Amino acid sequence: MSHSRNHYRKLLLGGLAALASPGLVQASGFALIENGGSGQGNAYAGAAAHAVDASTVFFNPAGMMQLDGDSLSVAGHFIKPDSKFTNDGSTAAAALGSPALGGSNDDGGFNALVPNLYWVKGINDQTKFGLGVQTLFGLATKYDDDWVGRYHGVESDLKTININPSLAYRVNDKLSIGGGIDVLFGDIVFTNAIDFGAICAAQGVASASCSPQQTDGFADLEGDNLSDPAFGFNFGLQYLISEQTTFGLSYRSEIDLDLEGEADFTVPAPASFVMSGGLFLDSDIEAGVTLPASLALSVAHKVDDFTWLADITWTGWSSFDELKIEYENDDQPDSVTTEDWDDTFRYSVGFDYQYADDMILRSGIALDETPVPSSERRTPRLPGDSRTWLSFGLTYLWDDDLTIDVGYSHLFIDDTKINNEFESSVPTLAANLKGEYEASVDILSVQLNWQY
Repeated sequence: MSHSRNHYRKLLLGGLAALASPGLVQASGFALIENGGSGQGNAYAGAAAHAVDASTVFFNPAGMMQLDGDSLSVAGHFIKPDSKFTNDGSTAAAALGSPALGGSNDDGGFNALVPNLYWVKGINDQTKFGLGVQTLFGLATKYDDDWVGRYHGVESDLKTININPSLAYRVNDKLSIGGGIDVLFGDIVFTNAIDFGAICAAQGVASASCSPQQTDGFADLEGDNLSDPAFGFNFGLQYLISEQTTFGLSYRSEIDLDLEGEADFTVPAPASFVMSGGLFLDSDIEAGVTLPASLALSVAHKVDDFTWLADITWTGWSSFDELKIEYENDDQPDSVTTEDWDDTFRYSVGFDYQYADDMILRSGIALDETPVPSSERRTPRLPGDSRTWLSFGLTYLWDDDLTIDVGYSHLFIDDTKINNEFESSVPTLAANLKGEYEASVDILSVQLNWQY
């Protein structure tokens, strides 16, 4: 690989590292809705119809025609999950007689910061250009190496950075349209323990130095698409039904994310015989996943000092049917996790209240459905469930050109049951993780907006 290509990859990896993934992702599946600071205050209700700053580049590019002049918005979202996992009878594989899985409880969550940036520039009275840099998808969980679910997952880290140039056009006094291109880069890390003691038992060579749950190895899988970015598109429209009411529609396409990387296996010495058969050797890998399309319908209705907001967003998570990792080593079976996710809806209502000339107050609620169809399909890499948002926020006019948004949301998450059997071509590795997560999340967003 050339020096310039290495430098290019390092720059992109640095950008991905800056877009930290939340410990428990906050929107449908592992999609992220934290792509604007002002919308945090009203639970992103009406975001496709109500454009108040440059973050409309993400929520609906047609909304750029509502903005006065040129503008720049920079936001950061601090996400603090509070989670507790309780083991409830997890077992090793039935082929071993289903003994109890040993190990500690662990929640896997940690604090994170998600930033985004938007710029809107007028071209003429009817056309504007916008640029968004944000993260569309992300997840991060990290458990102790010896926790009870270590064979299902230890570290899971997906970071994405999306570069989204857009155009908006005013068709007439009532209708504006807009669209853009998504250029998505991704980086993923998956690790988990491997019960080589179980493999020794299956081969009839179990001993004090190689026994189930006592002789663990490790798999470390890393991949990215930094040399082959994924592409998608988004478009939207806004229609002024009356002077008080605006309707918005926004669509974002599916994106096929194809990753290439390496698998690094750590095999304990007593189980090294498996390598002579070509198994658990370090190998190049490939993985692909179809990231879902989404469609949002929004309404904003102004009555005196209040703007009432409502939104329904559909996300097509049924495209995520499995996560498959293929090894260049032909002797190593593919790693497959069946997902079978369902499409979801997110419902939100809220308001903006013009409290004073220099201050807007906000509040909103939302119901966000989980795409995970059952406890059998839930994994500790992404253990979330449906959640209810309660949000508050404000905008303060610092001066004629500069405003600051602050938003806070508390997410109430349904108690989350898991009863997942690890999928493996080796029956003795099919451990079953059974238990329950209790979780909630707090999010604080701050955004600076400059109009010039």
